[in-house]
Amino acid sequence: MKGFMPLAFEERPVAEMKARAEEFYALMCRRRTVRDFSDREIPGDVIEHALLTAGSAPSGAHRQPWHFVVVTDPGKKAAIREAAEHEEREFYGRRATKEWLDALAPLGTDASKPFLTTAPVLIAVFLRRFTFVPAGEEEEGKRLKNYYTSESVGIATGLLIGALHNAGLATLTHTPSPMRFLNALLDRPRDERPYLLLVAGYPAPDSRVPVLERYALGELATFV
Repeated sequence: MKGFMPLAFEERPVAEMKARAEEFYALMCRRRTVRDFSDREIPGDVIEHALLTAGSAPSGAHRQPWHFVVVTDPGKKAAIREAAEHEEREFYGRRATKEWLDALAPLGTDASKPFLTTAPVLIAVFLRRFTFVPAGEEEEGKRLKNYYTSESVGIATGLLIGALHNAGLATLTHTPSPMRFLNALLDRPRDERPYLLLVAGYPAPDSRVPVLERYALGELATFV
């Protein structure tokens, strides 16, 4: 925290507000989770700006308890796939309840995760339990507790997904459990917890998605 500054807020006419809200809803309503990706490369600066958007998220005490690792190396992606599929086989074969498997059945998912090597970019999202005072500052190296970490990282991840969709890319949220293998494969410290693995790229030309219904406004919100 380095003091305060004037808020750069731009108020918009009501008609423009309504139009922008409707346009953004229409844009985001077309967002779908994709499991079949093209291997086409993504411009690096698109990923960079999406990450900067994620980093603009609010966080508890402004501790910014997140770290994003962008994986494009084929060898790294192959190692992640091997480790993830091991955990997924355990999940589908032993850990998941029948109720859980029945809920997943309509989506057609299984332990095979080819998108982890096909998609051009994987973004591993890590949750940082602590922040360390940076070099050159008073109390350099001191460990500071982060607050509302799950909420903060969840908001940042949502902004990241929205930014990538807005740029014209498809995404998939992948959460093999446990995910500690990501710490070892991506050389992240033990005090960081793998939160989510985000797959990003262009959808395959023949990509198909389930027919889903989303809640109507009256089902997802209450006005009092």
